[in-house]
Amino acid sequence: MSSGSRLAEPGTPPDPTVPATATATNTTADTDASCGHPDGVHATARIRATYNGRVTTLPQLRSDGPFHLRRIRTGGRGAKVGIIGAMSAPLGGDRLALDITAEDRAELEVTTAAATLALRGPTTAPATYDVRLTAGEHACLRWLPQQLISAAGSNLRQTCTVSLAATSRLLLREEQILGRADEEPGHLVSRIRVHRAGRLLLDQHTAYGDPAPGWDGPSVLDGHRAVGQLLVVDPELDAGRAPVLLREGIKDGCAVLAPLAGGPALFATAVAPSSSALRELLDQALGHALGE
Repeated sequence: MSSGSRLAEPGTPPDPTVPATATATNTTADTDASCGHPDGVHATARIRATYNGRVTTLPQLRSDGPFHLRRIRTGGRGAKVGIIGAMSAPLGGDRLALDITAEDRAELEVTTAAATLALRGPTTAPATYDVRLTAGEHACLRWLPQQLISAAGSNLRQTCTVSLAATSRLLLREEQILGRADEEPGHLVSRIRVHRAGRLLLDQHTAYGDPAPGWDGPSVLDGHRAVGQLLVVDPELDAGRAPVLLREGIKDGCAVLAPLAGGPALFATAVAPSSSALRELLDQALGHALGE
C-alpha cells in the first residue's frame, strides 16, 4: 500500500438524499485532497472460503488499505464477510481491488457495512476499483455491497470480473448513485464481465457523468440518478422465461429482468429516482427471478 496517510472515515457515508452542503463529508473530502498520497493508495484485500465437509471456513481473510474485513456470524453452513471502510476511498489515483473466492462446495456472502463514496483526489488521474469473484464447482457466492456514490469531481473506473464453474451459483447486486443531492455526479465507468464454464455469459459496459456522451438523455437515464444491476446464475434456474418489465412508470423508475443466452441466468437492469426506489426494484426483480 502507498505510504500516504488519510483521515479515517467519520462513519457511514452521507445519505444521497441529504444536500451535500449539510454533511461533514465535504470537509473530509477537502482534507483528503490535500493530504492524500499523490500516487494514490494501492491495495488488494483477499477473501478465500473453503468447505471442510461440514461448514464453510475462511482460511484467508486479508485486509488491506481501506478494506477492513470482518467475519459475520451465521447459523448455517455458509460463511459471511462484511467489509468496513477504514479510510476515505476511492480517491483519484487510487488502485483498489477485492479478490474473493468461494472454492468447491463453499457458501460465501460478502457485503459492505456502508456505501462506498467516490471522491475527487489530489490528482486528476482516475481511481480504479476492481472486484474479482471466483466460484468453484457446486459453490454459492453472493456479492451484495451497499451503494456506490459518485460524488461531484470524482473519476472512477469500476470493474467486476466473475469466473464461475458450470455448477456454481451466483447472486450479484450492484447499485450506483450518481451524485449526492443537488450536485452533479463525477465520471463513473462501470463494467461487469462474467464467464461461466470458460464461456462468456455477460459483458456490460456503462459510463455516466461528463465527458460521457448522452448518459443523461431520454434513451439512457432520462433524469434518474440511481442505477443498478442484479444477476442470478443457478443451474436449477428456470431461465427460459420471457423478459419482464417491472414498474412501467417512468417517474418512479423501472427495471427489466431478462434471461441471458449461454447459461441458466437472469439479469436485471434498473433505473430509479432514489436509492430506496432502486433497492425496491431490484428486490422485486429478485423475487421474480426466484419465483416468489
